[in-house]
Amino acid sequence: MRRLKEGARRRLRAVLAAVVTSALVVPLAGAARFEVPAPPPASPPPATSGTLAVVYAANRANATAASQTAADHGYRHRAAATRALAAPHRQMLAFDGRGAGLVTEVFGDLAHVDRVAVLVPGSDTGLDTYARFRRAARALHLKLRATAPAGTRTAVVAWLGYATPDTISPAVATTGRAEAAAPRLRAVVGDLRRITGRHAQLSLLCHSYGSVVCGRAAAGLNITDIAFLGSPGTGADSASRLKTRARVWAARGAGDWVAHTPHVQVGLLGVTVGFGTDPVSPAFGARVFNAGPGGHSAYFTPASQALANLARIVLGRTAEVTDAA
Repeated sequence: MRRLKEGARRRLRAVLAAVVTSALVVPLAGAARFEVPAPPPASPPPATSGTLAVVYAANRANATAASQTAADHGYRHRAAATRALAAPHRQMLAFDGRGAGLVTEVFGDLAHVDRVAVLVPGSDTGLDTYARFRRAARALHLKLRATAPAGTRTAVVAWLGYATPDTISPAVATTGRAEAAAPRLRAVVGDLRRITGRHAQLSLLCHSYGSVVCGRAAAGLNITDIAFLGSPGTGADSASRLKTRARVWAARGAGDWVAHTPHVQVGLLGVTVGFGTDPVSPAFGARVFNAGPGGHSAYFTPASQALANLARIVLGRTAEVTDAA
């Protein structure tokens, strides 16, 4: 194990203690949970520019059925959440109402688009908390529409395509969920390429634990930019180790608590705990941009410096991105 400064050792010991404690406590708490029932996902044809309407309709119908099933079993909050997804204007490339739930929602016209941003969420994101993630995607879409050059068509994809870890759980400190999610993220980028054609520019915007997912998926992926926001680390020691030709960006708000987490990796009982080098550190080698004074959940706040810079990255206006203070 690489030598650590004493302060980092103390912080790491605290993290490991929390991991071990949660490993004992969380399964007991989880034993009282019930998996929300829902019908199997729909099976529409593969999404292309010509089949999007059929795909969206099939997933809305499945959300309607999931809402009814949740209501029948007494899950009122889930029933309301899935009922909202079934509204006629919602555009879902994928939906699965079972368990914590999965959804891939589109903002904009994927069939006719020049720039696409894919948002990858962090921990504690599921159908029951999806409205929060959706607000972030919608805020970015509105910002892109307001600032895109004339004739530039944009879209945003909110990708809740993996089982995110709970913030208080052993899974949030290890790469297991990210390793399982990475092939799914690579697949959705492939789907978007099939829909939009090769001319469209795709960006990944990866928040918190989502940056670990993106770090696992990045190698050779056909994207233009990848941005890590409030990242605990990517699992890679440096941007070059991601093996991507995309521009690599990183930002952390001045009020983000993730700054106080130890950016290290150690072996613990055969499991790697932690995610390595801090993406905003010079050692990582990303393009570090200004995220303003906000906290861990403020990167997509309307009118914020963080959102303005993210829109510039997605639009390819890299010279206008403001550096970190």
